[in-house]
Amino acid sequence: MNSEKPEYFSLRPEVEKAYGYSHAVKIGNSIKVSGAVSMDDEGGPTAVGDLLQQMKNCYSDLEKVLAHYGCSFEDVVVENVFTTDMPAFLEHAAYRNSIYTQHFPTGTWLEVKGLALPEFLIEIELEVHKA
Repeated sequence: MNSEKPEYFSLRPEVEKAYGYSHAVKIGNSIKVSGAVSMDDEGGPTAVGDLLQQMKNCYSDLEKVLAHYGCSFEDVVVENVFTTDMPAFLEHAAYRNSIYTQHFPTGTWLEVKGLALPEFLIEIELEVHKA
């Protein structure tokens, strides 16, 4: 049996250590990416009250994680979106057309009561398959 060692990646090591998670882990050709939120390098919320800008900030961070592994959004097979305001998300969901230009991944959109900090309006997590 071939045992593959997990490869962990931290985008903001100090923030991730404080909250107790890794931003991504790769095992073989599969990469699981923790939910991205709109935060600065110290973990403080950014774009407070602006769901579209928070969404753009999430995708910007996710792009950095994907690039670390030599991937792009075209390698994403699952995208799960958590939002505290589904009507606002639906109003801006078409922004995803600029992210996924070839095909959309599978996924789930969920409205939740809250995220890690009350200022966060959206969180996006990914699963990736690196061919």
